[in-house]
Amino acid sequence: MFDISRRRLLTALALTPLMNVAPLRAATPDLQRILALEWLPVELLMALGVSPLGVADLRNYNIWVGEPLLPASTIDLGLRTEPNLELMTQLEPSLILHSNGYGPGVDKRARIAPTMGFDLNSGDGKPLSTARKSLQALGARLGREAQAIQHLQFLDQQLAAARERLKPWADRPVLLMSLMDSRHAITFGTNSLFLEVMEILGLTNAWHGETNFWGSAVVGLERLADVGDVQVVCFDHDNDRDMQQVMNTALWQALPFIRAGRFKRVPAVWYYGATYSALKFVRVLEHALESH
Repeated sequence: MFDISRRRLLTALALTPLMNVAPLRAATPDLQRILALEWLPVELLMALGVSPLGVADLRNYNIWVGEPLLPASTIDLGLRTEPNLELMTQLEPSLILHSNGYGPGVDKRARIAPTMGFDLNSGDGKPLSTARKSLQALGARLGREAQAIQHLQFLDQQLAAARERLKPWADRPVLLMSLMDSRHAITFGTNSLFLEVMEILGLTNAWHGETNFWGSAVVGLERLADVGDVQVVCFDHDNDRDMQQVMNTALWQALPFIRAGRFKRVPAVWYYGATYSALKFVRVLEHALESH
């Protein structure tokens, strides 16, 4: 009796649509309900033509990143390190994007919605190369592969064109920095997004000192004297008062590149960004060098 019933059950199941569907794939997230807890994933999402529902630390995003411009309706999720988990839950997101190793723990995010994490670099000191792979991965997750390809083609075109225009600067070292406080600056070298872009552009970075995993180093202002009278590009970040204070000091006035008139202040570019930061860096750097 059992065998007959089992046979009938299998026959019935075989005739139902459920037994003939293709293997299940993860559903594409609702593109209108994606949250980003860090600014690098914001860039990746916007590069695919998708605006996040919410972003952590909107005010500082506008100061440090700025581009791409986010819609006025974007919801501020709180601090990047400690976003408002209750608010995130209420928003019922379809996907939460984050930077690996940054922000709330995986278990806290996973209780709210599926998550997807990204690295600044893959340990090879090539953040732009990592961003390319991350963009393709996110494009596949969201069904936006074509947009990822299109964006990367645009990036390559812009880099190639800028390299031609910047050929006169090929043998002239450039120091990249930003003021941290009245006594310290942050510089950029090995492992940084900026260095990888500079190498693509055929330019030489003047900073040969130590850097951390992310390609930056916080140093005393006196260390800047070691680079000589190279061209210096300084990224502002809503810190004009501090800059004015430092620029009036004897130490600053004695720096070789200040005496040689090779110092240029420029708008902020996010040091730890992705392809949009790379594109903005190219524009800002080219304008700074052309004006000298």
